[in-house]
Amino acid sequence: MKFKLISFQATFFIFCTIANAQNPKNFTPPQYNDANRNQRIVATFPIIEQLYKNFAEANHFPGYAFGVVVDGNLVYKGSGGYANLEEKIPASSASMFRIASMSKSFTALAILQLRDQGKLHLDDAVEKYLPALKGQGLTKDAPAITIRNLMSHSAGFPEDNPWGDRQLADTENDLLKLIQAKISFSTATGLEYEYSNLGFAMLGYIIHKVSGMTYDAYIKKNILMPLGMAETSYEFSKVPTKLLANGYRYINNGWRKETLLHDGIYGAMGGMITSIDMFSRYVAMHEMAWPERNDPETLPIRRSSIREMHQAAKFISLVPNYKYPNGRVVAISNSYTYGLHWMRDALNRNSISHSGGLPGYGSNWIIMPEYGIGVILFANVTYAPTSNLNMVVLDTIVQMANLKPRAISASPIVQYRQSQLINIIQHWDQKSTIFAENFFEDYPIDSLIKQSNTVFSEAGQIVSVGPMMVENQMRGYCIIKCERKNVKLSFTLTPENPALVQEYHLVLQDH
Repeated sequence: MKFKLISFQATFFIFCTIANAQNPKNFTPPQYNDANRNQRIVATFPIIEQLYKNFAEANHFPGYAFGVVVDGNLVYKGSGGYANLEEKIPASSASMFRIASMSKSFTALAILQLRDQGKLHLDDAVEKYLPALKGQGLTKDAPAITIRNLMSHSAGFPEDNPWGDRQLADTENDLLKLIQAKISFSTATGLEYEYSNLGFAMLGYIIHKVSGMTYDAYIKKNILMPLGMAETSYEFSKVPTKLLANGYRYINNGWRKETLLHDGIYGAMGGMITSIDMFSRYVAMHEMAWPERNDPETLPIRRSSIREMHQAAKFISLVPNYKYPNGRVVAISNSYTYGLHWMRDALNRNSISHSGGLPGYGSNWIIMPEYGIGVILFANVTYAPTSNLNMVVLDTIVQMANLKPRAISASPIVQYRQSQLINIIQHWDQKSTIFAENFFEDYPIDSLIKQSNTVFSEAGQIVSVGPMMVENQMRGYCIIKCERKNVKLSFTLTPENPALVQEYHLVLQDH
């Protein structure tokens, strides 16, 4: 087992490698209000190392590599076993694995980048770029398939694993012939989620049609190279033999080498070959799209477009009794975004992820944007079950390190209204201009005065006022510490400029 801890204090920021990037000081660090957060994360690494090692041995991984990315930095990486069993070449963070369907988010990102440039629209009918698709659907009243349908697996095509895994080397002409021969549909367009590799092959074709570059050439020039991932490839013959992780299938108590397929149009759905060292830069980019802010754009694509990829686009399922690795049971909701999987649990925690599986390979990456943390795992055995393990690892870090989500900073207007409200509710000698036109209609002033007198009579004089804890930039609460009890003051502002108080509430709390 080989592992490496990279100091949190290192000056390495992934986006420093981005071509023509702005000074990294323009990046607003996430606010966690937790001085010992990094140290607690580091303390989990020996356990994380053992989790990966034990799982790899139990599931017959010839070789594997993993990485932990925190706040845009690859802070921990490790590997074990062999990338090449025949030549006994150890796996490492530089070993290049085919990451299968993890490739899909790069294709989706390229589509969004072209959208941002005004070269296409997500609601364009796909037949605009693939005329042979016109009129095709499960029923005659089915709507035209859009680019958005392809990106969210809602075009109506049947689930096509593992058939799609064997199509990597197909050419664009092969794809056109398939469409011209008419596609067999499983559902009506736009109504259901059904995973489709064919849909992402079509997206690869659209990238070529719109940009004039094959999908892989476009992605390399506009995404991979700016991120410092220039050696990432879709064609295995271009990867140095000493770095290429051969793919294997575990069968009859032994490993059988799998045949690699060359790059073709279906590579847009699953052909990328990369390393932990390089892919961590892509994960870092996704982490650095958060939080929303006013800083100059420094990434290859707009931060807002990356965050758009982190929003649910097509509902998949509701699981009322999902069990986390530590045994706690919570409800979760699953959706597909654009080339990524979205999950939210009943604790209001979001995770963004995608797995990959091909003959010879299995992979997964997952991030929790509000927590600024993500993990990556590559393995070189057929359909390696990497996603569950990565969830175990991520959940272990979050639980053991007692991580909290990034805090939202209170806007200046919220802080200003807080100070004004605290002064007003103690006196109520006259109406104030900080209230919206609805306020005194909804809350008669005599009732407000009575409530304030009652609350502060029981709580006592104000000793101190805590900071605003905000839900968003127009709503939040603070705790007012008084002599005998605390008072929770919550309020909501209007969309006006300047924003006014439309409602507030006082609640007594014990110290």
